[in-house]
Amino acid sequence: MPLSTKFDAALTYASELHRTQVRKGSNIPYVGHLLSVCSRVIAEGGTEVQSIAALLHDAAEDQGGLERLADIRRKFGEEVAAIVADCTDSYVEPKPEWRPRKEAYLAPLRNKPKASLLISLCDKVDNAEAILRDYGEIGDAVWARFTGGREGTGWYYRTLASIFQTAYPGRLADTLSRVVSGFPTGGRAT
Repeated sequence: MPLSTKFDAALTYASELHRTQVRKGSNIPYVGHLLSVCSRVIAEGGTEVQSIAALLHDAAEDQGGLERLADIRRKFGEEVAAIVADCTDSYVEPKPEWRPRKEAYLAPLRNKPKASLLISLCDKVDNAEAILRDYGEIGDAVWARFTGGREGTGWYYRTLASIFQTAYPGRLADTLSRVVSGFPTGGRAT
């Protein structure tokens, strides 16, 4: 699939929006996550619309809420905006309480369009791999980065893995399940 100058514009837009953001608990530029999610989407045969949405999947949630979503709609079209909306769990700052927000994201997930599920799944695989990698390096200290702590984060990712096994079965869902199985279980959140 050839990518057009619209993809180039989305790449620049995402980089500008997230320029000062880093991954939780690290100095890694956040744009690396966006590029990784986009790369996974492309490798899975995603369309240009899905690739653009992958670059922008956190833009509304982290960089401007509904106004940002409206700007994405104007610049990149309704299809991209709809996928970004499906990947967003909050449009406001401060964000609502963690557990109810995650439950609200999970409830309709299995019924989302396949186009949106691919981006969400690629995002969750990238996040889960980063968590497991960091857990291997710094141990239980990694859980302090997450509002849900060890227990909540484990619950969230195990639930995601279960949903994706039925809503978007295949190699990528299997990867998420495998990675999440490496998360520690039990005990109290730190």
